[in-house]
Amino acid sequence: MITSADVEYEGSIEIPTDLMEVVGLWAGEKVLVASISTGNRLETYVQPGPQGTGNIIINGGAAHLIKKGERVAIMAFGLTDKPITARKVVLDDKNHVIRGGR
Repeated sequence: MITSADVEYEGSIEIPTDLMEVVGLWAGEKVLVASISTGNRLETYVQPGPQGTGNIIINGGAAHLIKKGERVAIMAFGLTDKPITARKVVLDDKNHVIRGGR
């Protein structure tokens, strides 16, 4: 769930480093963010946030499309010639992992 939205900040989505580790994201990685609440979608990059806060913050112009309180799916994609297994992590309303992870 988006915990804050700041239109004055340069673009990105801030995700706590502990959640980035659980999911397997890295700083600067391009992600697709899809609002489950409104259907809006956008591409941005991941910025590491403070560990343990549970804060997922959408910044910049993206904050006009996706607002605080919206439930979102955050998707990262990779190109490879090898088989991969998709990873799905589900969070609760406070952004604690309830299913999935590494």
